[in-house]
Amino acid sequence: MRVVVLVKATADSEAGNMPSTDLLEAMGKYNEELVNAGIMLAGEGLHPSSKGKRIAFDGPNRTVIEGPFGQTTELVAGFWIWQVKDMPEAVAWAKRCPNPMPGPSELEIRQVFEAADFGEAFTPELAAQEDRLRDKIAER
Repeated sequence: MRVVVLVKATADSEAGNMPSTDLLEAMGKYNEELVNAGIMLAGEGLHPSSKGKRIAFDGPNRTVIEGPFGQTTELVAGFWIWQVKDMPEAVAWAKRCPNPMPGPSELEIRQVFEAADFGEAFTPELAAQEDRLRDKIAER
């Protein structure tokens, strides 16, 4: 199963405070462990929400909302995409993570939907379309 591990933002990350060399080294070692174990598929840090935009949908209308955005604890400062056998394995790996922020911080783990999760609504035609899109992405 694939999961997305979200690194929750803090006041420091939203202020644009960069991590220390020690934290960057610790995260680099951790990421190397994830890659060597075949767990990590992708992972990146994100700029503060002050540099971001949100698009609000209301029927056919679209509104662009400029950052920064509200509650820091509801924002994401980075992410990984992992391939794990189950949620307990994801939790075990997450518990090994160096604290990603100075001070208290949080990771959130969310399972990625797979085609089988959609049941009969995910038709063979939709599966073929998804396969074509994945092939195009892989070509890049």
